[in-house]
Amino acid sequence: LLNQDFVATRVEEELKREPFSILHIASHGHFGNEVEDTFVLAFDTRLTMDRLGEYVGLFRFREEPLDLLTLSACETAAGDDRAALGLAGIAIRAGARSALATLWQVNDPASYRLVVEFYRQLRNPGASRASALQAAQLALLKDLRYGHPCYWAPFLLINNWL
Repeated sequence: LLNQDFVATRVEEELKREPFSILHIASHGHFGNEVEDTFVLAFDTRLTMDRLGEYVGLFRFREEPLDLLTLSACETAAGDDRAALGLAGIAIRAGARSALATLWQVNDPASYRLVVEFYRQLRNPGASRASALQAAQLALLKDLRYGHPCYWAPFLLINNWL
């Protein structure tokens, strides 16, 4: 769902209808001091921690739970003592097997390159999520434009690394 199609009701409808194994949300995110101030932006509203947890929870009633949630937005793995690992932690508690998220604000072109390479690496037979992320991070590290850790280091893989 792109741009104006990425609205909360449409996201929920699609997740109920289609048996996705990977859910990727590329948007703007924010981790606030209060739970209601932590969110990912949809076109029409904020997807709060609670709402994201509900969406991921929809997969609990399927044969296969959500295998991977990718949140390539800013601060999606940031947290504090009330919300460990932020939005990604909520997704794991709601039943996602693993989550790829970020610890701080990210550069859009660098994030795009990292995530594309991550998915390309995942297509290799026998590749684990951890090795795919490592390969994607190394690819950015070797790129003169994105070699600084601020571009590739904010990405964190949570829960099942295999």
